Amino acid sequence: MEAVKRRKKIIELLKLSKDAISGTELANKLGVTRQVIVQDIALIRAKEEEINILSTSRGYLLYKERHEKPKKVFAVKHDHENITEELYTIVDLGGTVLNVIVEHPIYGDITVSLILKSRKDVDDFIKDLSTKKTQPLMHLTDGEHFHTVEAEEETILSAIEEALGKKGYLIKP
Repeated sequence: MEAVKRRKKIIELLKLSKDAISGTELANKLGVTRQVIVQDIALIRAKEEEINILSTSRGYLLYKERHEKPKKVFAVKHDHENITEELYTIVDLGGTVLNVIVEHPIYGDITVSLILKSRKDVDDFIKDLSTKKTQPLMHLTDGEHFHTVEAEEETILSAIEEALGKKGYLIKP
């Protein structure tokens, strides 16, 4: 398949999918290697300003902002055992965890897109951490990290802040 047509097909597949699609899955569907997909995604990002492709732990995702929703960054700290409870607290109250950010003493801010909207998304993320035998970014900073959370309205963000505070996860300014 010609490169330009393949990149258009990648965009089309991402637009049609409700879930993230792995690079391997895209490669299999398009009959190329995963590395070709990685290069195509980089070119799409560079050339197609209106296309916002995110790389998540679950694969590539086309992020569509229908309208600007309220967002808030929460500074949190907890241990590994509380990751699921923290993320469930956010999604159960109607928030979408857009990312995780850590402030590394050498590398500066490290930000990774998550796009967790439901318990299923959280469960898949936790499963990936376990099956891929990796550590979450918060281990680089002794449990301290940030999440940018998006919601339909400010009252949801306030409820999330209150719930995270009651559970002792919020870092006091």
